[in-house]
Amino acid sequence: MRLQQKTALVTGAAQGIGASTARRFAQEGAQVVLTDVLESGAAVAQEIRDAGGHAEFYRADISKSAEVQALIHFTVERYGALHVICNVAGINIPGSVLDLDEAIWDRTFEVNVKSMFLTAKYGIPEIKKAGGGSIINTGSANSLVAEPLLSAYVASKGGILMLTKQMALDFAKDNIRVNCVCPGWVDTTINDAHHDLFGGRAVLEQMIEEVQPIGRVIRPEEIADVNLFLASDESSSMTGSAIVCDGGITAK
Repeated sequence: MRLQQKTALVTGAAQGIGASTARRFAQEGAQVVLTDVLESGAAVAQEIRDAGGHAEFYRADISKSAEVQALIHFTVERYGALHVICNVAGINIPGSVLDLDEAIWDRTFEVNVKSMFLTAKYGIPEIKKAGGGSIINTGSANSLVAEPLLSAYVASKGGILMLTKQMALDFAKDNIRVNCVCPGWVDTTINDAHHDLFGGRAVLEQMIEEVQPIGRVIRPEEIADVNLFLASDESSSMTGSAIVCDGGITAK
């Protein structure tokens, strides 16, 4: 029960890493608010409650200031405090700077980066009231190394890492830790566009066996365990860090 008596907000929680993280936090005693633009997040929250956990779903577009403010208000009204924000929501639409539509570039930064600015802007005052806590931002191996045909995604993930470090410096004295998880290739729907780009899922998985040294895709549950560590007091000395869990990609 490493998160007992703590309230956690998880974005992008309808599926993939976000859903796995919400489940894992609840298993460890947290009261969890799940948010997503997808209504299917409500089913994940119900699953958690059916298993004996505490969870609520609040639909929001976290790139919108008013919706994030309402989300934070809902979380504190429902559970009385906020201790952990785990920012998982993100999009990935391939394209070089020549190919990519400007609207896709803007939307990528709204969802991937601006959302983390907003959850911090409105969430940190509540974390301060609770005596401190943890913010976990989801970066990528692409926060550290580039990749062809992913101009907007790579730029946004690099920005997330630097935002994480900057926030860590600003709020360390408030007992608020801010860290960035940098996954490799995880089996989630964010990679669906890659399937089409490289000739289908089977072809892409064969490429992953060659590119990712562990020889397989990473399971969302494996990243959820890293998020749990960062949310818990076990990581109490860690802030401003890039926690790389990429199957060895950046070791090469």
